[in-house]
Amino acid sequence: MNLPELSIVVPVYNEEHGLPALFARLYPALDQLGLDYEIIFVNDGSRDCSAALLREQFERRPTVTRVVLLNGNFGQHMAIMAGFEHARGRMVVTLDADLQNPPEEIGQLVEKIHEGHDYVGSIRRRRQDSWWRHVASRAMNRLREHITHIQMTDQGCMLRAYDRKIIDAINSCREINTFIPALAYTFATRPTEVVVAHEERAAGESKYSLYGLIRLNFDLMTGFSVAPLQIFSLFGIGISLFSGLFVVYLAIRRLIVGPEVQGVFTLFAIAFFLIGITLFGIGLLGEYVGRIYEQVRHRPRYLIDAVLEQTE
Repeated sequence: MNLPELSIVVPVYNEEHGLPALFARLYPALDQLGLDYEIIFVNDGSRDCSAALLREQFERRPTVTRVVLLNGNFGQHMAIMAGFEHARGRMVVTLDADLQNPPEEIGQLVEKIHEGHDYVGSIRRRRQDSWWRHVASRAMNRLREHITHIQMTDQGCMLRAYDRKIIDAINSCREINTFIPALAYTFATRPTEVVVAHEERAAGESKYSLYGLIRLNFDLMTGFSVAPLQIFSLFGIGISLFSGLFVVYLAIRRLIVGPEVQGVFTLFAIAFFLIGITLFGIGLLGEYVGRIYEQVRHRPRYLIDAVLEQTE
């Protein structure tokens, strides 16, 4: 079997209203590149008619279309991992199904791979998102860069290209929770970025809530650095020294001034502050322990119900 030069991995979750528009733009854009390609749609347990639409599209273009049907909702990144494990191309490009990143921009990323880069990120030009997503994205980008030293201008843009060796390295990892763009960056030797267009969502709504974005970035921080634990440890040492000095001060004051009750509420406030810091530290430690717990169980990251592909 001749292997395609380019693989496109598209995770799909409840995108029935946007899939026809995606099909109408994605295939012509790839046909114009003049490359042998395959498109791998990964249905992440959609509850609408997405799986049926993907099956129909496979029947229309079976030579270049493959469909991986997961038997549940395992999350966007696990759906992409499933696509990576089925991708056969020398280059692999990830693309969201909502058309916020135009398929016509794929050619830019392919050119960078041909120039010798092994990882190509993208930066959204004039993002068509709400203001709070802009603010949250900038804050998370800065925090992530300081803690993990992973430099990605726009970590939320899923339009990215990977060389085959990067995909093989990612597939060799068996992490339960990971952030694929950051993981690829750690393996890359010649990463680069390109500016791409950004459009309003063709249909449907974002699958990431505010909690989902916070959860994603928490996975990023704890999955690629122990800096949060180290920072908290240093902070705890500082608080402990300050608390010790304060206890000495109260003991000396009691000997000089005598017993008094005016400082009771101050002590309560300090005690509540220290209790809050302790609870935060326990939660942070629990996050790392929870990741270890999930990893040592060795449960499958996702389960595949069926794969639609042309056999020769």
